[in-house]
Amino acid sequence: MQHAIVVNDLHFTWPDGQRLFDELTFAVGPGRTGLVGTNGSGKSTLLRLVAGALRPARGHVQVAGTIGYLRQDLTLDPGLPVAEVLGIAATRRALHAIEAGHGTDDDFAAVGDDWDVDERARAALDRLGLAHIGLDRRVGEVSGGEAMLLGLAAYVLNPPGVLLLDEPTNNLDLDARTRLSDVVAAWPGVLVVVSHDRELLERVDQIAELRDGGLRFYGGAFSDYEAAVAAEQETALRLVRAAEGDVRRQQRDLIEARMKADRRASQGRRQQLAGGIPKIVAGALQRQAQQSAGRQRTLHGEKLDEARVRLTEAEDAVRDDDTIRVDLPHTAVPAGRTVLTVRDAVLRNGARVDLDVRGPERIALLGPNGAGKTTLLETIVGTLTPTAGTVTPAVPLRYLPQRLDLLDPTATIATNAERLAPSATTNEIRAALARFLFRGGRADQTVGTLSGGERFRATLASLLLAQPAPQLLLLDEPTNNLDLASVEQLAQALAAYRGALIVSSHDLPFLRTAGITRWLRLDGDITEVDPR
Repeated sequence: MQHAIVVNDLHFTWPDGQRLFDELTFAVGPGRTGLVGTNGSGKSTLLRLVAGALRPARGHVQVAGTIGYLRQDLTLDPGLPVAEVLGIAATRRALHAIEAGHGTDDDFAAVGDDWDVDERARAALDRLGLAHIGLDRRVGEVSGGEAMLLGLAAYVLNPPGVLLLDEPTNNLDLDARTRLSDVVAAWPGVLVVVSHDRELLERVDQIAELRDGGLRFYGGAFSDYEAAVAAEQETALRLVRAAEGDVRRQQRDLIEARMKADRRASQGRRQQLAGGIPKIVAGALQRQAQQSAGRQRTLHGEKLDEARVRLTEAEDAVRDDDTIRVDLPHTAVPAGRTVLTVRDAVLRNGARVDLDVRGPERIALLGPNGAGKTTLLETIVGTLTPTAGTVTPAVPLRYLPQRLDLLDPTATIATNAERLAPSATTNEIRAALARFLFRGGRADQTVGTLSGGERFRATLASLLLAQPAPQLLLLDEPTNNLDLASVEQLAQALAAYRGALIVSSHDLPFLRTAGITRWLRLDGDITEVDPR
């Protein structure tokens, strides 16, 4: 199979000395590859190295053909016309000059055979649900999710030899995610996508897992990858149990060999004291016994060392992916107790909301981009005020925004947590942070140095540790910055949270795992829906 991406002996170290890749070598052929791995494993960095946006310390990256690279933090000049983003502005200018009757040879050369550029561009926009966006419209007039889709539309119009996508579903609503997944499924060339979106990863041909600085490939979609990893882990655990049994056997054999040697030596000494054998013979027998015992100890010691090595190798094959633990009894809300009342509220964007939340309800807030989901959450928390109606929280609440800007980036995780829980002791803070996987010195990391997933965990930990304990938790697109393992951890953590919950998200698998009990859709007004 012809390889489209070849990486050989890649070395990359961050300026602070943290080594990310050491002798990384792999090749990617035609088709669609989903790149997965834990937060901080280097997925985005690897895409940047392949795209040429970063240079390795050593090694080579070869790509066959042109490269298209859509970053997860795509930033476009708000003053740019949509046609400029799509890469067709020059062609359209030349075409318009020709149509006006004053086209030059350069204009005809610029157009080439692309006389239907406007029609092709509109078809690409329509395919991605952007038919309402005109080609002369400015980027500053579209949403963040629409800007990401515009970036993808440029590659749909002019497909590169290799397309790299980094978390393309972030900030997209359900409809837009479906359209993007359809584009990925039909992509004719080489595509590598970093994503935590399980449904998108079901549309790829293989999964590449980045773990401990190495890349391993699994054929099939994400569900096939999960099944393969589960089978590997079952085998690994079985090998660990066998290796543990072997270590115990070798330890028993070594102890028994020592006891036998000690008994023989004791018998020899008793016989000598009793005068049963000459002294010179006894000495020879003792030396012979000591040599034999030494050989036995060496033999059994070597076998024990070998068994321990096999145990270590078996244990290394077992994944030890820690899980977040939430045990906060003070967040519990009795069933039926009123938690939040929103009465005849009109949001800043004109949406109308009438809502009652009682007891430990777990509410999913759905709706298209621009419907006002974030506006509603910020209105509930008091950052915004409604233009009409009332919003009345009845319990302590906390809000985790998409921006993750609640923590001081120059302070440590522990310092930020202490700021929100001033009466808690240092030991209480440290023990609580450990439940969110910030153990020991990791709690002293500066927030500004954390990956997106780590910053999310630090922010969530600080909010849940805050005083008074939050009995209503509001989350806005919490899975945007998380890897698949962290999404699963978060869902399990929220399932253990005892308070009321309102989560704005387009990630249906995550919401189901989190134990959502009530589904609401905001689109002009708010209605109960069935997510099926």
